[in-house]
Amino acid sequence: MRHRVIERALVCCAVVSWLSSQTVAGEKPACSFPAIYNFGDSNSDTGGISAAFEPIRSPYGQSFFREPSGRDSDGRLTIDFIAERLGLPYLSAYLNSLGANFRNGANFATGGSTIRRQNETIFQYGISPFSLDMQVVQFDQFKARSAQLLSQSKSRAERDKLPRQEDFSKALYTFDIGQNDISVGFRTMSFDQLKATLPDIVSQFASAVRSIYERGGRSFWVHNTGPFGCLPVNMFYMGNPPPGYLDEHGCVKAQNQMSMEFNRLLKEAVIKLRSELTEAAITYVDVYSAKYEMISNPKSRGFADPLKVCCGYHEKFDHIWCGNKGKVNSTEIYGGSCPKPAAAVSWDGVHYTEAANKYVADRTLNGSLTDPPVPVTRACHRQ
Repeated sequence: MRHRVIERALVCCAVVSWLSSQTVAGEKPACSFPAIYNFGDSNSDTGGISAAFEPIRSPYGQSFFREPSGRDSDGRLTIDFIAERLGLPYLSAYLNSLGANFRNGANFATGGSTIRRQNETIFQYGISPFSLDMQVVQFDQFKARSAQLLSQSKSRAERDKLPRQEDFSKALYTFDIGQNDISVGFRTMSFDQLKATLPDIVSQFASAVRSIYERGGRSFWVHNTGPFGCLPVNMFYMGNPPPGYLDEHGCVKAQNQMSMEFNRLLKEAVIKLRSELTEAAITYVDVYSAKYEMISNPKSRGFADPLKVCCGYHEKFDHIWCGNKGKVNSTEIYGGSCPKPAAAVSWDGVHYTEAANKYVADRTLNGSLTDPPVPVTRACHRQ
């Protein structure tokens, strides 16, 4: 009897082992991404605009880095969580010449960047001169220059900070850009005029992806744009909005409609690129849904009022931006941080807190809000 029990147990173990092996065999293996190359705006800038112009000041960075880190947040951005998920170090900004290590990739994103070039300076409205096409040019320079330096370097310490040339085809190329094109459009155009420009904006985005593909890139992780109408900055000088102007969550309807139209065209472009770039694996990531569900039901997700700004002073029509000083009724006030950034969605009225960025990362990196539905760890596989 005892032998029969042992025999049955062994058979059961064998069956379980076989079933497990079949499940694992049915899944595509995890990708070994050796590097990340990121293109975007302030939603993924890890120090580019700070290196090029005036550094971002305290209290930015206070929650995680304990000091300003070149990020428009109190801590990590979604791109940082992507790096963590892939077991890679945080990305050095391409424009940062001090203390940078590019072995595992580089970040070409800068705060204020747009897809289309804008005819204004950063000192007017904060629009970066490094539009997406310029970021691709910088990538070209980076790739060529790093190859040259690698061949000339006699120091192992120097070589270890440079990318391996064979890694460019194996890297993950991430994109998070388009929000500022919508922002500029609402500032300079009518609703219909802006809507009419969206196909050209998306077309220029697709051209950037093609350019990276022609240079050897094969794995692409493309973020759509978030609900622009839910950024608290849009309400700072609004006064009393007319009926129907806001949705049930306090977001500007027309602005969110524009974001959704941009995203619709972007997804169509991604689908077209998949058929055109036959060796590319292109994942479309719906950060809009992740952000909007966080904003529409904050309490169940551990957040307070999503339209209340954590850093800065914002009361009625008196606004002091995060990290700045100003006077309200002849009294000097510092635009400091709220006591609990981890409970806030909006950090400074435009950018998200680390807690909100982590929520977005947790909702998207597992593939639940991506097309095709693959986690970032398997984004090298063409579906």
